[in-house]
Formats: sequence, structure tokens, C-alpha cells
Amino acid sequence: MVTVSEYLGYFKDRRLINVFAFGVASGFPWILIGSVMSAWLKDEGLSRSMIGLFGIVFVCYSINFLWSPLVDRVKLPLLHKLLGQRRSWILLSQVFILLATLWLSQVDIQNQLQTVALCCFVIALAGATQDIAIDAFRIDTLNEHETHKTTAAATMATSGWWTGYALLGAVPFYMADLPDWQWTHVYFVLALIMLALMLGVFFAKEPDSNREYIHKALEAEFIQTDASFLKRIGAWLWVTIAEPFRAFFNRNGVKTALALLAFIFLFKIGEAFLGRMSIVFYKEIGFSNSQIATYSKLGTGLITIVFAFLGSLFNSRYGIVKGLFISGIAMAASNLMFSLIAMVGPKESLYAMAILVDGFTQAWSLVAMVAFISMLCDRAFSATHYALLASLGNLGRTFLSGSSGYLIDYLNGNWALFFLLTALMVIPSLIFLFLIRKRLMALEASFHSKQ
Repeated sequence: MVTVSEYLGYFKDRRLINVFAFGVASGFPWILIGSVMSAWLKDEGLSRSMIGLFGIVFVCYSINFLWSPLVDRVKLPLLHKLLGQRRSWILLSQVFILLATLWLSQVDIQNQLQTVALCCFVIALAGATQDIAIDAFRIDTLNEHETHKTTAAATMATSGWWTGYALLGAVPFYMADLPDWQWTHVYFVLALIMLALMLGVFFAKEPDSNREYIHKALEAEFIQTDASFLKRIGAWLWVTIAEPFRAFFNRNGVKTALALLAFIFLFKIGEAFLGRMSIVFYKEIGFSNSQIATYSKLGTGLITIVFAFLGSLFNSRYGIVKGLFISGIAMAASNLMFSLIAMVGPKESLYAMAILVDGFTQAWSLVAMVAFISMLCDRAFSATHYALLASLGNLGRTFLSGSSGYLIDYLNGNWALFFLLTALMVIPSLIFLFLIRKRLMALEASFHSKQ
């Protein structure tokens, strides 16, 4: 069992600093099309149902596995030569995020709602593509014998994501309460922040990988003695699109693979409804933009980062599966805290307590899930495998969040009942986790035996 001092020593690795920086860039788009957009739409008088529908753009994060094989294999002209496979895709994605954010800073939302929706879609599509490359970068940047650093890398990714989403996410809410500041002004500042985040690409080192060698060997196996043009095209398409999925099921077995996919899909359904409507809830219950910035952004971000390090140490010492159990139970408790706020009103002390529990939940669930999914990836197809597994985790969140506004309207604005229902949604995933726990522990033991 790793000691605390040994584990803390992992964070001296410069590669993990790069993982943190890319984590910040990964979380930042969620501000642009998530909490800040929800607040803007709410201030413009749009209905809960319409605000909820804007969450459908997050479907890009749920289906990004469809184009993840291209991120694994397609070499971008000029950028690939300058930056390498992973960093070139990260930079290209960030350019599109920057341009769409600048566009949002110039729109009249009352008369250009379709344009706003288009910008949100572009940011979501580019952000989802950026995530494919960033997750693959994190997996590739550690050597195969460094499996002991997987949870540390997951911690840095989680801490970075919450820095980008929550700590930087507090900035626009403080600015929105300033005299004469409009949301368009806020988006211009957010575009400048995005520009600064793009510098991280140039400070990171492209990971070494034998991925291309493996891909060429698989293509040669497919071609065999027929080297015709059509056969070579077929080989490239097979290795790019079909082989990653075949490799995943062959590696784990069909039954185990399906069980893993089902668990990942179920695990965060309890959070799905909460995520999109949380800002709407805070504003309806009576909290100001500055209070939301202080508690839900700064508070949650700082707490999550602290608990991310504690959670990763726990996962490293006692196993990822136990970490998943704890985070699932905490997830339900967190939603019940918000239900209590709905019943008693906007009390800051209760709000702070709910944020503490929610920060713990976010940290433990994200660190455990990121490390868990990373463990399941084949390094020859790291972008595709991680995107496939992570997108399943986002699938329930995306589709359910789109209907969350309709649910709260159906409940006649009964937020207490709404959060109680979200807490109950956690139970199926915990039951399923208990049923497959032995197989998951065996996979974890096999993964760590490589070091």
C-alpha cells in the first residue's frame, strides 16, 4: 500500500501539471453554455422549459465517441507537424470555442435567440472534441508501467476541470452584478480568458506513443496479400472505426463489457436533472448572482479540489471500486440537502453546508470515475475508448437535463420533491455496482499488476 508521502511525491511530475492545465481548459466551455448561459436566459425572461432545452447542446459530449476515432488517427495539416496528434486537435478545438464566445459577446439575445443556440452548439461540439484529445493526452502521457499514477492524474484532471468550471465560473457572476455590465460584456471577458487558456498547448510536451506502429500492423493484417487502393482504404477505415470497439469487447469479454457500459451510464443519472436547473433553482429561491458566485462557484470549486486530493489518496490506497460506492451514497445525500433548502428558503448557512456536501460528492465521483475509465482504455485507441466510456456517463445527464425544466414545471415548481426524486435515482446504480463489484475489483488488480 502506497504511503502518503510517496503519493504526494507523484504531484512533482511536470506532466501532471500539464494535465491540470488541460483540465482547466476542459471545464471552461461548460461555463459558456451551462451556468452562465442559464443565468443569462433566466434574466432575459425565458421559461424553465426553454432554458432546459438549451441543455440539449450537451448531447455533443454524449456522442463524441462517434468522431473520436478521427481524433485518434487523422493528422491535421500543418498543426500536426508543429504540435503532434493530441495537441493539434486540442488547439483546433479551442480556436472554435474562442470564435463562438466572441460571437456571443456581440448578439442581441432577444432578437437572435437562434444565433445564440448556434453558438452554444459550436462551443459544445468543439468542447466535446477538445475533451477527446485532452483525455487521450492524459492517458498517453503516463507510461504503461506508471499505473500507480493513474489516480494522481485523475485528481489533477478533476481539480483542473473544477478550476475551469467553478473558480473561473465565479468571475462572470460577480461581473454580472456590477453597474452597467451586460451579459455580452461578460462573454467578451470570457473570450479573453479562453485565449489565455490556449497558451497551455504550447507549454505541454506531446506524449510518446507506439500507437501508429500498432495501427499500421493492424492494417497490414487486414490487407494481407491484397494491397489494392480499395483494400488499403478499407483497412484504414477498419482500424480507425471498427477495431477500437472490437478491441474493447475482446479485451473485457462481451458480458463484462456490457456490464461496464451499463454501470457507467447509470452512475450519474441522479445528477442529470440537478445540473441544468441548479442555477435556475438558486435564482428562484432568492440567492443573488454574487451569492451564487461565492458558494456554487468559488465554494464548490475549492472544496472539490481539496476533496479530489483526499479522494484520490483513498482510491490509491483502498481501491477505485470502494471510492465509487462512497461517492454514490454522497451523491444522494447532496441532492437531499438541496431539497431541504427548497423547504426552508434561502438560508446562507444551509446553502454553505449543501455546497460542502456537493463538493465532496463531485470530487470523489469524478476522481473515481476518471481513474476507473482510464483503467479500461487500450492505449492504442485511448481517444476512442475514453470517449466511448465517458460519453455514456454524459448520455443520461444530457438527455435528462433537457427535460428537467419540464419536470419541475410538471411538479408545479415543487423543488423539494424534485430533489428528492433525483436522490432516489442514485439507488439503481449502487445496486448495480454491488452486483458487479467482484469483476471490477479483478479488473483493477489486473491493471495495477502492470507496474
